[in-house]
Amino acid sequence: MHLNSDVLLRVEGLKKVFRSGTSELQVFENLSFQVAQGEMVAIVGESGAGKSTLLHIVGTLDGPTAGDVYCASLRLSSLSEDRAAQFRNHEIGFMWQFHYLLPEFTALENVAMPLLVRGFFRQAAEKQASEWLRAVGLAERAQHRSGELSGGEQQRVALARALITQPKLLLADEPTGDLDSHTADGVFALLARLHRDCQLTSLIATHNFAFARRCDRVLRLQNGRIAEVAPEGLPA
Repeated sequence: MHLNSDVLLRVEGLKKVFRSGTSELQVFENLSFQVAQGEMVAIVGESGAGKSTLLHIVGTLDGPTAGDVYCASLRLSSLSEDRAAQFRNHEIGFMWQFHYLLPEFTALENVAMPLLVRGFFRQAAEKQASEWLRAVGLAERAQHRSGELSGGEQQRVALARALITQPKLLLADEPTGDLDSHTADGVFALLARLHRDCQLTSLIATHNFAFARRCDRVLRLQNGRIAEVAPEGLPA
């Protein structure tokens, strides 16, 4: 972790168990780590290791079985459902492997949606959305619906939508997983640039070791445990 940095995210003794009838599946236990403000941290691990579950808990989309998550000293498990929704809308930006763009709306309208949910007037929301589409290189695609965009363009729109609320923390779950290698490299480079330009703190789950090596730190989730690994020590 960078010295003299404020800790934005603190995970303490996190455990997650899924129950179905009388059976239990323990995904992980006793996960503890910190992320400093401004860091870009990769989480690597095999499919089923719990990377998505961890991001869901950090983003208050799911709750832990035990343990706590603190974001800027706020204890997330103490939040009511309404307060957690407000926290997600104001402090967290989400980017998923699938873009989840609303097909009936244009790229501009999709990017503006989080501000409209906040109660912004349409004109103000779409003005900011237009600026974000320019930031991700898609100003000329503003009036295209998601089905008219390529996979890489869809993910760029999704990134603009994630960042329009100026979140403290970006959570990205396999954001390049559905893209070919060339397109994926472009999307990751854009994500990394906006991470720096917007002074984000980013937690990125990825199978792509080449991308993980470009992050500040790498955490490996394996057999229900998490451990820091040196980026240069990842397989080629």
